[in-house]
Amino acid sequence: MTGRRLTSLLAYVTTATAGASLLTGCGVLPGTTGGSREPITVMTWAPDQTRATNMPGMPAMAQTFARWVNSQGGIEGHELRVLTCNEHNTATGAADCARRAVREKVVAVVGSYSQHGRAFMAPLEAAGIPYIGGYGISEDEFTSPLSYPVNGGQASLVAGHGMQLAASCRAVSLVRPDTLAGDKLPELLNSGLRKASHRGAVDIPAVEDAAEYTEPASRAREKAGDEKGCVTAVLGERTQTFFDSFRRLPERADGGGGGGGAADGGDGGRADGVRISSVLGSVGQPVIDRTGGAHSPFEGAFVTGWYPEASDKSWAPMRKVVQDHAFADNRVDPADTGVQTTWIAYTVLKEVVESLDSDQVTPTQIAYALDRGARIDTGGLTPALRWKYEDLLGAPGFPRIINREVTFQVVREGRLVAQRPGFVDVGETVLSAP
Repeated sequence: MTGRRLTSLLAYVTTATAGASLLTGCGVLPGTTGGSREPITVMTWAPDQTRATNMPGMPAMAQTFARWVNSQGGIEGHELRVLTCNEHNTATGAADCARRAVREKVVAVVGSYSQHGRAFMAPLEAAGIPYIGGYGISEDEFTSPLSYPVNGGQASLVAGHGMQLAASCRAVSLVRPDTLAGDKLPELLNSGLRKASHRGAVDIPAVEDAAEYTEPASRAREKAGDEKGCVTAVLGERTQTFFDSFRRLPERADGGGGGGGAADGGDGGRADGVRISSVLGSVGQPVIDRTGGAHSPFEGAFVTGWYPEASDKSWAPMRKVVQDHAFADNRVDPADTGVQTTWIAYTVLKEVVESLDSDQVTPTQIAYALDRGARIDTGGLTPALRWKYEDLLGAPGFPRIINREVTFQVVREGRLVAQRPGFVDVGETVLSAP
């Protein structure tokens, strides 16, 4: 066990017959159930305390979910044990977590975040362990036969975002990570823009974990122009840093305003005549709250998401569980997209295990049930989810997308609200991307 893994620890384990004990690298959540069936062990991983994107709310939500179901007697009498792991935003860290999952004989990896799909999917595939409801950031989540995504990933968000921007933006600058995953974003955005015969966006790669973004911000503003121009940034946790650099840009030489200034409250954030926009996961309600709420630089910005806005009544069951079982854990923010994805992923796990009605649950049983067409109702948070062959979108690079729906939102008075009601199908748009 390396020093780095020792410092990344994670939780504790308590059962009816054993006391608490610490595990290095990963932790186990306790559960107290009256069921006589064998416990079910799963894992949730995500990066934490790194210089790039961090998702501590995902393992925290997994722990909260386990406390809830175990307080109800478990899942069909099975105590749910949750291992958590910090994958450190590195391929090595992701592989370490996956190998730990194999050693601990988990029945599934659920509701996790990692952009290093090649590193974690190979160990899981070799052991036959299904990957349920990953965040959707890596291409391997949409190609592996053992991956069961609950959303359309970055592909659907960015393609949908192009559709959202097409009607309002004359020119679009896209600032995205200079990574393999980021390299796919321009064509996806352009596939959405082309739905309205819009010209393609200007592609501006940027360092994923930079401390400031003055140079790419300046270039993005220049290329967007000052008449119905739009700057969209998809940089994960660094998106806030980018827009901070953007608003600090000096005034234009032609006398226009600087990059800062309050955005209007209309149909798109504006600064210096330029609208700003992003996708959920890069901008969300927690970021808006931290940056000033109604006075945030994101006021009026366009945002594309996978799920209904956080105030939607469909989230009420999750909010109740968080209120009763998160124990004031401030990592569990119901408005956070990672937390929401984890809730949906564990909903899938719960319904599948209930459908098995078996004293012992194995990875093979779970994967078989999902492949045979187990249909999951998420209470309106997504369309009904099913992973039979005929349900797969089959898009190049993303064949296992089954949920092709996104939502169009806008920031008004400091809150993300629906720009238009309901879901928007982006399946054909994703299929049209090169």
